[in-house]
Amino acid sequence: MQSKSPIEFSHTALDRFLRYVVIDTQSDASSPTCPSTSKQKDLGRLLAHELRDIGIADAHLDDLGYVYATIPATSDKSVPVICFCSHMDTSPDCSGANVKPQIVRDYAGGDIPLPGDPAQVIRAAEHPALADQIGHDIVTSDGTTLLGADNKAGVAAIMDAAAYLVANPQLPHGVIKILFTPDEEIGRGVDNVDLKKLGAEFAYTIDGETAGHIEDETFSADGATLTIFGVSAHPGFAKGKMEHAIKIAAAVIDALPKATCSPETTEGKDGFLHPVGISGSLERATVQFIVRDFADGGLRDKEDLLDGIVKQVMRDYPGSTYTLEVTPQYRNMKQVIDKHPAIIANAEEAIRRAGLAPVTGSIRGGTDGSRLSFMGLPCPNIFAGEHAFHSRLEWVSRQDMERAMQTIVHLAMIWEERA
Repeated sequence: MQSKSPIEFSHTALDRFLRYVVIDTQSDASSPTCPSTSKQKDLGRLLAHELRDIGIADAHLDDLGYVYATIPATSDKSVPVICFCSHMDTSPDCSGANVKPQIVRDYAGGDIPLPGDPAQVIRAAEHPALADQIGHDIVTSDGTTLLGADNKAGVAAIMDAAAYLVANPQLPHGVIKILFTPDEEIGRGVDNVDLKKLGAEFAYTIDGETAGHIEDETFSADGATLTIFGVSAHPGFAKGKMEHAIKIAAAVIDALPKATCSPETTEGKDGFLHPVGISGSLERATVQFIVRDFADGGLRDKEDLLDGIVKQVMRDYPGSTYTLEVTPQYRNMKQVIDKHPAIIANAEEAIRRAGLAPVTGSIRGGTDGSRLSFMGLPCPNIFAGEHAFHSRLEWVSRQDMERAMQTIVHLAMIWEERA
């Protein structure tokens, strides 16, 4: 059922986005604190302030770096409480300091050179999504940093939607919750979220790529830590005695499959086993792996593969030992989302009302929603328009952020309409 009359939208998403990306919010996996970097609170304070200025009285930043806010219901119906969520941090993979956003107005096609570094060019041949952006206003960095569209495009869309809903109380909706999280990029985005305080029944992260897309399926994910205990000896008298832990670790990595089972050789529904860090000395070396697959059985297969490789390598080092510890990280949200079909059906209808064709699929990664779903808050992922994440070639279009905002507004109304 379509809305009875078209909604006349006005937008603030681009202006908000340009304010947010210049605030450095890079997270740090080596930090034990929450948030992992205090500078994430700089954006959190601004968002809480802007939400209160909009008229959302309970908006606040808590001590752990989470922003909570509530838009009161405008309907007397009993409507499920819906939350919209985005993360404030940017990836540690690329600098997020001194971001200088650039706008290519009315994009006409072709490559986009970035002015801060002549070597950085967003090439149309390497970014096929640009073909759908003709006439759009494309925002990039200057090429010396990432842009921060992941996930400040989602933050801007939610803030724009919040401002619009509060300014238009004639639009019927139930209670809407807003949640902005720290540290998503280092896998700790919902470690300290207070779900009781949030009080939502269903949620949507606004942290996806192509306009119109919904993701109801993610990788399942584990971490694996291999620790090797070698045999030390004086290098001048080491023949037949020394077993070098770093060299053993290197042999394990060299024995990993080279034509499959790695990020650089897989796509679609293929999982992978991926070393992400190595450290150590002669006596002891540690290798950190991430393990990804859409099926839990696929995770176990890859962990068994790793264990078998280690055992094979260790046969050449009889004096050395090892431990292999596997730590669950998150699981495929589809296991939860499929139990609540209205979540996706309502999102698809909202995307149609925003003038787009909905596309539901999977994502080769995880979101805050992956873990929220298994914490009791079913939470698929909706597009924000962000592209080329975690790189200096990151970009987003104004029009896609605005379509994300429109999808949020329609979604709030559809939950009320169908209650």
